[in-house]
Amino acid sequence: MPKERIKRGLTPRNILDKNFETFDFENDWFDAFDKPEKYGLYFIWGDSGNGKTSFIMQVLNQMSKHGKTVFNSLEEGISLPLKKAIKMYGLGDKKKILIVSEPMADLIERLDKTGHIEVVVIDSWQYMNMSFNEYLAMERRFPKITFIVISQADGRQPEGRPAKRMMFHAKLKIWIEGYVAFSKGRFIGEKGLYSIWDKGAALYHGNDILNKN
Repeated sequence: MPKERIKRGLTPRNILDKNFETFDFENDWFDAFDKPEKYGLYFIWGDSGNGKTSFIMQVLNQMSKHGKTVFNSLEEGISLPLKKAIKMYGLGDKKKILIVSEPMADLIERLDKTGHIEVVVIDSWQYMNMSFNEYLAMERRFPKITFIVISQADGRQPEGRPAKRMMFHAKLKIWIEGYVAFSKGRFIGEKGLYSIWDKGAALYHGNDILNKN
């Protein structure tokens, strides 16, 4: 049998000349997360009561500006708290956001059959009922989708070993604490943090957190 051809490597100049697709964040989002590369995994984790749900609503609003966004509400379901959050953050008229609460197999089927989906937000990893390798297979199956996965926390770490593997794999890692989203790697803006709720952030961290340079 003939030997398989070895894939050509890249020089540093090849990489410098390569164009990568990014989300063109502006203002507070740019200050926190710069302009992160599209596709693959963004991973968000934090304890309950620190602003995760509020941040998810803001993420949906931000990502819908860049394309059709699906939110799979596995943990909360289609519920009254979700309705209140949608109302609070003015998402009722956002036609580029589709909200579902369905097993991952059904979501994958939806992605297979529905075109032009740019972003998928999933809450939460602990409710996805997937192994890390199964997630990787899904990511490879849909190379032009950005997956944003939310996780519960155990202290300051994602809950469970598979969740930690997800965190290490992610392009954008975001830790939620005291109504602030902190960028923890790969893409960090000038401030490196995003205030989810100014009053709550100031009460938890002190007023200086809002003026961090």
